[in-house]
Amino acid sequence: MKNIIAGNWKMNNLKKDIDSFINKFEIYQKSIDFSDKEVFIAPVSVYFYYFFNKIKNKNLNIKLGLQNCHYESKGAFTGEISPEMVKDINADFVIIGHSERRHIFNESDEIINKKVTSCLEKNIRTILCIGEKLKQRETGNTFYVLEEQLSKNLDSINSFENLIIAYEPVWAIGTGKTASPEQIAEVHNWLQKYLEKNIANNVPLLYGGSVKSSNIKNIMSIDNVNGVLVGGASLNIEDFIQIINFDKE
Repeated sequence: MKNIIAGNWKMNNLKKDIDSFINKFEIYQKSIDFSDKEVFIAPVSVYFYYFFNKIKNKNLNIKLGLQNCHYESKGAFTGEISPEMVKDINADFVIIGHSERRHIFNESDEIINKKVTSCLEKNIRTILCIGEKLKQRETGNTFYVLEEQLSKNLDSINSFENLIIAYEPVWAIGTGKTASPEQIAEVHNWLQKYLEKNIANNVPLLYGGSVKSSNIKNIMSIDNVNGVLVGGASLNIEDFIQIINFDKE
């Protein structure tokens, strides 16, 4: 299983920023060993094709995806993108259930389940984000929350070949706080056992939550961490390259 280093750009970066990122990535790519890792970027959807054509012309080893999609194949859903469209534009993956989708846009576990189901049925690599809020952790409900999210989000799904799970404690996203290695290890070990027992073997487990170049080595040294989902640090190419090259001295 290759490690996955995924950058979620959220609502950031214009064409000029994409140009700068790509030009620098082309230089840095020579330093990256892709034999044991994959690099994902999820730009803003309106820039997907601009980014896609740029990296295609330069033969860059970046997999591009989308930050969200709807569960219906088509219809009167203004502003939405269907799984068929994700597939049609040759996107490599899609992110579903990010905490911002859950808590800012009020996406329920049932809606997320529909999205994950539709994406996996279309054989799209799907990063399902799960995680607890600070109060839930402080009251000892972390594993209850995660089990509820997993059971509801993956309900009635039969094939998990393209599933990726990203554990993102909500209290550590964009706050500068990072879960301790002990906290990450505890959750990822629990997730590994839960997935093997109830879902499937060999589901990649990513950690997300204020991942930076300064903490990536510690995070990636933890058992059952198969990669990271990076927010703000993925916008800066120098920081992101250091994260990608976590295994270099």
